[in-house]
Amino acid sequence: MDLLTSGFLSSLLQGAIVAAVPLLLTGLGEQLSEKTGVLNIGLEGMMLAGAYMGFYIAWQSHSMGLGLLGGAAGGVMVAMLMAGLCVWLGLNQIVIGIALTLGAEGATALLHYLQFSRTYPRLGSVETLALPLLSRIPFIGRILFSQPVVVYAAIGCVALLAWVYRHTNLGLSLLAAGDRPAALDAAGVNVLWTRTMAVLVTGALAGLGGAYMSQIGAGIFVPYMTQGNGFIGIVLAMLARGKPLWVLGGALLFGVCLSLTTALQVVGVAVPTDVIQMLPFIAVMLVLLMFGRRASLPSALGTAYVRGAR
Repeated sequence: MDLLTSGFLSSLLQGAIVAAVPLLLTGLGEQLSEKTGVLNIGLEGMMLAGAYMGFYIAWQSHSMGLGLLGGAAGGVMVAMLMAGLCVWLGLNQIVIGIALTLGAEGATALLHYLQFSRTYPRLGSVETLALPLLSRIPFIGRILFSQPVVVYAAIGCVALLAWVYRHTNLGLSLLAAGDRPAALDAAGVNVLWTRTMAVLVTGALAGLGGAYMSQIGAGIFVPYMTQGNGFIGIVLAMLARGKPLWVLGGALLFGVCLSLTTALQVVGVAVPTDVIQMLPFIAVMLVLLMFGRRASLPSALGTAYVRGAR
């Protein structure tokens, strides 16, 4: 393998992982929320809240771990509004989700301006964990298996959620909350609390994805930096047919599209950045055209549950 090809592939793989992890976390969260019947259009806002809070806490505390926890907490704060307004008050999920996203965009931009004015401080380097033996594989070992701990945690979430959905009573309750909420209620399980729990976990995962973007992916916070990642996460969840592994595959696909800018610059290909940035959304449209009709969505998705209502 010549030096040019090696540089291109290395940059492409590294960039794909950095871009895929936020999509993976957000897509897993949306999949969980949709299983219970809540269409969480506010994912973009949760990611932004997590990105700002995660960056600010990491910058103040000089601790990447505290920053990631703060990012998850930021996503949960927005998710609490989503749960209160949509799950408990029964307001329109799409309208509230859009409002929360717009509100988070404005709030994080304002907070950043008040705190940092027009400066963009940068965080320090990120510690990585090299997996024994795997990290020694020629070429790909140091790229794929020497990552920050949060990357391994995201992969672990795929396995954990797949096990919960297939082998636990909780998984059955989540499925019933989205498909047959009245039957779940009749079985003695509180539908509203089940949906609330799912929305809050979704907020934590989306916030963690946003914190990853600002702390590890970029090292800085820039207003509106998510650039539609939350909406791509929604598409991933809808097309994954309830399978976390499919979310992982889709996240990697879109991650490759997002990383092409840097990889092509490494080999000296002069492609306008705007053209490259269009690729993920072109990929979204193509995937929807090919697989959109096969998407399997819960029958009660987007519908507020009211006990006794028909």
